[in-house]
Amino acid sequence: MIPFFLAFSSISPLFLIILLGFVLMRMEVVRAGWVDILNKYALWIGLPSLIFVALVRLDFRFSEYGTLIILNSAYLVCCIFLAFPLSIIFKTTLKTRRTLFLLLGFGNISYLGIPLLSSALGPDAIGPAILLSAVYPFWMFTLAIGLIEITGHENLHILIIIRRLVTNPLLIAVFIGILVSWLKIPVHNSLMKTFDLFSQSVTAVVLFSLGIFLGAQQLGSRKEWLPVIGLSGLILILLPASLYLAAKGSSMSAVQFRASVLDAAMPMGLTAYAMTEQYELNALMTGRLVILSTALSAIILPIWIVFTA
Repeated sequence: MIPFFLAFSSISPLFLIILLGFVLMRMEVVRAGWVDILNKYALWIGLPSLIFVALVRLDFRFSEYGTLIILNSAYLVCCIFLAFPLSIIFKTTLKTRRTLFLLLGFGNISYLGIPLLSSALGPDAIGPAILLSAVYPFWMFTLAIGLIEITGHENLHILIIIRRLVTNPLLIAVFIGILVSWLKIPVHNSLMKTFDLFSQSVTAVVLFSLGIFLGAQQLGSRKEWLPVIGLSGLILILLPASLYLAAKGSSMSAVQFRASVLDAAMPMGLTAYAMTEQYELNALMTGRLVILSTALSAIILPIWIVFTA
C-alpha cells in the first residue's frame, strides 16, 4: 500500500485543483463560461509554450523515439476501429457508433497527461509526454474524424481535415520545437523566459477549467450511467492493459513505456467532448464519461503508476 500512497501523493495536487474548480462552480463563485476562456488560453498560449520549451531543451532523435511513436500510433488505430465490433455487439445507434470513434482512444493527454507524467515520473517523462500529445491529436483529426464523416453519409472534407491539422497550435508547437531542437537553432534568452512563464501557468489553468466543467454538469438518472460505467472501465483499465501487454517487450525505454501506458489510461478529455458537440454526436454520454472517468482516475492512475514501476 505504501507505493500506492506515494504515487497518489505525487499526483494529488493535480486532482485538488480539479476539486477546487468543481466546488467553486457548485457554489456559483465561478461560471461555466470560464471554461471556454481558460481552454482557449491553454490551447493557444499555455500548452504550445510548454511544448515548445520542453522540445527546445530536448535532444530529439527519431531513433530514440521512433518505437514510441509507432507503437502508440498502432494502438490508437486499433482503438478507433474497435468502435465497429463494439457497436455491433451492443447494437448501438449510428450516432453512438460515430461517438465511439472519439471515446475509445482519446483521453486527457495534454491537459492532464503532461503535468501528471511530469509529476509522477519526473522530468525525463516530459519528452515522451510532449510527443504523445502530438501523436494522439494527429490520429484524432485524421482517422477518427474521417470515419465520423464517412459513416455519417457526409462528404469527406479532406481540406477541412488538413486545415485542422496545420492550424492546430499543439501540433504547430511540436513541429517548430522539434525543428529548433534538431537544427540547434539558438533561441534568445528573454524569449525562452517568456515561454517559461506561460508554460508554468498552464497546468493550474487547464485543471481548474476541468473542475469547472465537471461542476457544471447534470447528474441524470442511474440508468443513463450504465454505458458510461462500462466505457470508463474500458478506457481506464482494459485498453491500457492491452497496450501494456503489447509494448512490454518493445525497445522503448522504461520511462517511454510507463508514459505510454499512463497516457492510454487517461480519463476522457474535453477535446473529444468538444468534437462530439461539433459533429452533433452523443455529447451527453461523453460529458458524463468525462465526469466519471476523471473521478475514477484519481484512484486508478496511481495503481497504474505502481504497476508499471
